[in-house]
Amino acid sequence: MFETGCRQLFAALWLALALQCGCAGAQETGVPEKQVIFYTTYGYQGAGGWTIPLKLWVYEEPDFARRLVARVAEEELQERAGIKELSSIQEERFTFRAHAFIADSESREIVFFRFDGDPADTLFEVQNTGRRNGTDRNGLLEGSVFISNEKAQSLLSAQDSENGWLSFSVVSPNHGGNGRVRLIATEGVSVISDVDDTIKVTEIPLGEKAVLNNTFFEAFRAVPCMAHMYSAMSTDTAFHYVSGGPWQMYQPLQEFLFSAQVGFPEGSFHMKNVRTNPFESESYKDVWNLVASGSQQVTFEQKISQITALLQQFPSRRFILIGDSGEKDPEVFAEIRKNFANQLEEIRIRDVVNAAQENPERLAGMTIILPDADDDGLCQLR
Repeated sequence: MFETGCRQLFAALWLALALQCGCAGAQETGVPEKQVIFYTTYGYQGAGGWTIPLKLWVYEEPDFARRLVARVAEEELQERAGIKELSSIQEERFTFRAHAFIADSESREIVFFRFDGDPADTLFEVQNTGRRNGTDRNGLLEGSVFISNEKAQSLLSAQDSENGWLSFSVVSPNHGGNGRVRLIATEGVSVISDVDDTIKVTEIPLGEKAVLNNTFFEAFRAVPCMAHMYSAMSTDTAFHYVSGGPWQMYQPLQEFLFSAQVGFPEGSFHMKNVRTNPFESESYKDVWNLVASGSQQVTFEQKISQITALLQQFPSRRFILIGDSGEKDPEVFAEIRKNFANQLEEIRIRDVVNAAQENPERLAGMTIILPDADDDGLCQLR
């Protein structure tokens, strides 16, 4: 999701960046430290050990020209959101949430990392077969690492791990960053959850102005009662958050959702690839997918693919799928049910558009989460 807000931001940023790349002058002096974002992930067990899918992004802080790009985008989105004047707090929010769109992505970067407290001090590198090593033109690298069962037990013991969580840190020179991975048992219960209007208030059914405000300018708000629902599940439940929003929104979202104040259980993130490098030919395709009316179909296909991969990697686990009726979650989950009915324990849909009354076939065989909590602040199911 995030379609309405992010497609406007991306279009403005991409156009400005394209103009900048055609006429930019000398670069600022000095080379800032390269930062590495590892998106929270998971590991699944196979013959002899664990495979850990990894996605990382390498960037430098934006220079003056890129900060000007952000200003152009901010003014465009402010106008579309119907805001006459931004407060200083709204300015700060936009700067933080738009940061990943304008940061200077670093290509051809080789990133090494070590698991914290590793007695053997083993060096790891993300392996991506089928193309050269290093990040692409958008600073991204997607692949996996493999660790043996013996190595996994050693790391879990060294970190005194709870529920399979491990931490690791970048060790490449002039790079900084760290990440988290959960080694998930072959059996158990997993939750695959949407984000917008399922656990975070975005108000997509209200239209563009509401979405832009809730995405870029207003304080994030958790959907009432949902954090309690998730936290009340068994402590060994695994969580995967699958969103149609672009990866550039990962950091603001995970800092909000997993904060002590909000309290959603930590889990892996699965979002939409959006390239921002004007010299990457496929960026044109991404622009079209976000701006064109067919972007919802792209999200549908993305979620089908990402959820399918999770169910295939954990064939012996039971899954609970949770989403909302504002866009296509019921249709996505119904499609998944056709092929993986034996693995699904339940489908829950937060009904934000009264689909149960107006279009009940959309929610056939699904548990309905009413949009309002009860008097005790708990979710109401029927």
